[in-house]
Order: sequence, then C-alpha cells, then structure tokens
Amino acid sequence: MRSDAAAQEMLDHFSNPDAVKHYAEGPRRFVPGFADLHRMTGILLAEQAPRDARVLVLGAGGGLELKAMAETEPGWTFVGVDPAAAMLELAEQTLGPHRARVQFQHGYIDDAPDGPFDAATCLLTLHFLDAGERRRTASEIHRRLKPGAPFVAAHSSFPQGHGERARWLSRYAAFAIASGADPDMASGARVAIEKHLSLFSPEQDAQILRDAGFASVELFYAAFTWRGWIARA
Repeated sequence: MRSDAAAQEMLDHFSNPDAVKHYAEGPRRFVPGFADLHRMTGILLAEQAPRDARVLVLGAGGGLELKAMAETEPGWTFVGVDPAAAMLELAEQTLGPHRARVQFQHGYIDDAPDGPFDAATCLLTLHFLDAGERRRTASEIHRRLKPGAPFVAAHSSFPQGHGERARWLSRYAAFAIASGADPDMASGARVAIEKHLSLFSPEQDAQILRDAGFASVELFYAAFTWRGWIARA
C-alpha cells in the first residue's frame, strides 16, 4: 500500500483507540452475512489447501477472520499482516487460545514473508487501494502462493454506472441502520466511502485479479455493496 494521504488517513482511523475498541461491532452491521462470509472463506480455502496449510492473511487486524478459520481448521497456521499496530494487538486478544498458531507482521504486503503459502485471504481491505496499487498488491499475494493455491478476496465492489453509485451507497447506509448502526454514523460512513475509497464494478475487480496472475476467478459472494471472489494462483 502506498504511503499517500488517503492511506495515512485510513491508518490513523484504525489506530484510534476508540475505533479499535468498537471495531468488531462495525462489520457485523455494515457487511451483510459477515459471519457467513468467514465461514464460506474457510470452506473455499479448504477445497484445495492441505490440513496443515500455512495461510497468508492480508489485512488481519482485528483477528475476526483469523479466529473463524482457526476454529474450524485446527491444523492450519497463519501469517497475519496489517499496517495498524493497534489492530494487531486487538487480533491477539481476539484469537485467545489460537494465538500461538499465528505469526503477526506489522506492515503491508511487501513486509510479508515470501512463502510459499498454501492459501491466502484479503477481506475488507483491497477497496482502500487504487487500481494500480490493488493490482500490484494482488500480484504480490500471487507471487507468495504455491501454484494452484486458493485466494479469497472480498471488499466493497458494486455497479458504478450513471446513478448507480449513489443508489447502492444509500442501500449500504440503509442496511447498516436497519442492523442497529447509529444513523449519523452510517451517514458518515457513506460519505467517507465515497470520498476516500477507490470503488470499481465487480467486473473491473475480477479483471484486476486476472491481471495480477490469478486464474479461475469466481464470484461466490454478493451482498449489496460487497463482493467476494475465489481464485487460484
């Protein structure tokens, strides 16, 4: 990830003690089927990954997907990478007894070990990157995977045609409010997304993964403004 102003603002947010304290509440309210996304991710990786898989998790801060996978796959070990030190500390607390199976790396994809890994994930993260950096990051993930290894990516991705962007962002906020989020917070999140995130259509996002070297890019998750893909190195 580049050290530009948008990236720094994102990093500042995830270093804010109050944001870190309440982090776990957000995804469940803003991401439809959040727990199911984690469950599906584990199932898809397990189709190809061995029982003793070493899994690269980019954007591991908070530890929610790490915990979900660790609970269902007792033989897997993980390398969790995140640029926000406070979020990595939260991940350690979240993992509890599974902490010993995770190696944490403070930083970005370039700071991750070379691998090769048996599988990788990048959930709710790539939307912070512009197209060029997103492609480069995906390429660096690909480079660290064994041939044919599975990769799951999921992030904000929805139609970007005339009038479509605003309509889908309104639905994003409406879902959060219906799920118990404070209306002002949901409205602020919508404004922040439109201002700071690099948003692309699902077709563009899938092509970015192909351009990064991934094959068999398949959509498996679609929920309002969110999409998820399973691909293979």
